[in-house]
Amino acid sequence: MSDLTLRHALPADLEAIMSLERRPGYEALVGRSTRPLHEAMFASPRYVYLIGEREAPIAFAILRDLDDVNGNVYLQRIAVARPGHGEGARFLTLAIDWAFANSAAHRFHLDCFDDNFRAQAMYARLGFTRDGLLREAWLDPEGRRRTLVLMALTRTEWVQAARSSTTNAP
Repeated sequence: MSDLTLRHALPADLEAIMSLERRPGYEALVGRSTRPLHEAMFASPRYVYLIGEREAPIAFAILRDLDDVNGNVYLQRIAVARPGHGEGARFLTLAIDWAFANSAAHRFHLDCFDDNFRAQAMYARLGFTRDGLLREAWLDPEGRRRTLVLMALTRTEWVQAARSSTTNAP
């Protein structure tokens, strides 16, 4: 199996992106956008769409605010084809590395639903800290209010993690 690669999404990738965010069971975990909204975000300089692939797309991420004057880059959405197989962590690591290497980002932040424990555990393994809660901030399609957990990784933490992984290499 070839290694996971990261690239900028192309307009032709929108079908794969929408298919990934609409996988069965994802409605409770991953936000969804209409095609016109994806097309508008895709065309906006505020957003960057990234694809993770092995022969075909298996993951995507939407980053926002790479030009934020305070250096805050927001992970608006991430989805992988096969959760629980390590692809999400590997892909997110590539996306974080890309953001810190290609922007003046100081802080890479995200939010996730408070009951998405698998995602929170993965983010913590990647060095994210829990910054707080947005209580009942999300109105889901069924009209239910959901709480979001705020998590972030700073450039300083990212650099320290990279240093420690090279010093601990065999």
